[in-house]
Amino acid sequence: MRSRSPHIPRATPLFLLAAAGYLAVGLYLALGVGYLQGDALSRVADTRAALLSRDPHLAAIGFIFTPLTALAQLPLVWLSEWFPQLTRWGLTSIAVSAPAMAGAVVQVHAIARERRCSAWMTWLLTAGFALHPMIIYYGANGMSEALFVFFVVWAVRRLVRWTTTDDVHDLIVAGLALGLAYLTRYDALAATGTATLLVAAVAWYRSRRGAVAVLDGLLVAAPTVLAFVVWSATSWLITGSALAQFSSRYGNAAILEQSGGGSAGGLEAIAFSAAEIIVMAPALALVGVVCVTLAARRRDPEPLALLLPLAVLAFATLAYLRGLTFPFLRFYIIAVPLLVLCAVFLAPRHGRMRARRPGPRPVDRADDPSRWTTPVSAIAVLAVVAGLPVSAAAMLSPELSQEQHALHAAILPRLGYPDPELRREQEAIIASFDTERRIAEYLDSLGLEDGSVIMDTMQGFPIIASTSHPQTYVIPSDRDFVTALNDPAAHGIEYLLTVPNEGRGAADALNLRYPTIYENGSGFTSLEAEVVNSGHDRPTWRLWRVVGS
Repeated sequence: MRSRSPHIPRATPLFLLAAAGYLAVGLYLALGVGYLQGDALSRVADTRAALLSRDPHLAAIGFIFTPLTALAQLPLVWLSEWFPQLTRWGLTSIAVSAPAMAGAVVQVHAIARERRCSAWMTWLLTAGFALHPMIIYYGANGMSEALFVFFVVWAVRRLVRWTTTDDVHDLIVAGLALGLAYLTRYDALAATGTATLLVAAVAWYRSRRGAVAVLDGLLVAAPTVLAFVVWSATSWLITGSALAQFSSRYGNAAILEQSGGGSAGGLEAIAFSAAEIIVMAPALALVGVVCVTLAARRRDPEPLALLLPLAVLAFATLAYLRGLTFPFLRFYIIAVPLLVLCAVFLAPRHGRMRARRPGPRPVDRADDPSRWTTPVSAIAVLAVVAGLPVSAAAMLSPELSQEQHALHAAILPRLGYPDPELRREQEAIIASFDTERRIAEYLDSLGLEDGSVIMDTMQGFPIIASTSHPQTYVIPSDRDFVTALNDPAAHGIEYLLTVPNEGRGAADALNLRYPTIYENGSGFTSLEAEVVNSGHDRPTWRLWRVVGS
């Protein structure tokens, strides 16, 4: 008999409240401060190129990043043809990340309620997760982390249910959530692999039948496998590369090489990752050990689902150790829900887990009569809440938080650092894309014909996001980009926008075709303008007018 889950009546108000809060913070950062994240803005530009460029086609979204964050923005980006402010300030990406992170809050709350935690514990842990400064920031800035956290926590919840109910519906939804997580971030492969092994092991332990273990494992792995095959095959058919993230000059490997990021490996890299996890979730080690101990004592299978976020953390640590990623705090954000859920599982199980159709081997949820579980749970909740100021302080540290420390200048502008050079750097980070917005406004004011300006979007993505006339630009996703670049005059190109031929600019398409274009115009252009960039680590632009062939 079907029964309604007890958390549903409370889910909608909680979701709306959290989404409104994250959206409000995002609007303040974007419109009030002008502080935008480059990765979020680049996805906005890619989506705009797919819809509103002079050569619109869905493949213009690109194959460097998995596509879900961009695809989710399509309806709002389409409106930017009439309201360009939606993309100029990255509002379309914020409209995706805010409800996604609110969905993660609802899932955490649902896990606690289905565990039958007490009301005070449920709401304090929900608040501890929702109000964590990294959760707030990544719910508000339009990055892919919000969707990723939502899908992973959703998968954890469904696997928690499956370990008790043996309901195939929970297993199907968990697999679907992991497949969507892969279409959001590549890190999901670690979670899917772990979930597959976990499900197969639990199914074999219960049934002692290899066929059941294999089928259950395949059920949870199938959506991710399908997403991987379809995405890689599509990339290979269109670009000639199945894994553009690693082979393209726009991919992560190329960016690391061009910018000198990554780590040298060894104990120093491991220590850095450990420090990032500690400041993200200060009580994780202590609460995690207690959680494992209690689960073993109670013979409780539900905490096994926490191996999924743990696998994501291990993947992030290994990737940085191998020099494959940047030293960014956000790569360890999954430690926040991991800590909160460890605290949830300190509480003893109560009552029967409701299921749509319980499987043949459900597990009874026996109560734990121990008197000391309530004090332990209270201490864990206190540890979660007490760790929030530690994480907030870490986010303002240039050593621990390269991407977020400029928030100090955005949120606490009157409380300056003793080091004026660091203060200027933070202000430049906040102003990262001001120059590109001014360039877009200037070129818009010229009333140019479609296809009059050619540039690479490696550094020019903020211009595509900001312009009111994206059809003015010839960009690498246009199918005639190479022929137009080879003979700009013959294809109606009036201007070339160039960046210095160094660092990331060394992979710029214009510099690859005309190595001296930035220095001397390569003999067929005249310098129209040079625009010194006010942003941190952003290039000085040169606008060249085509005068010959």
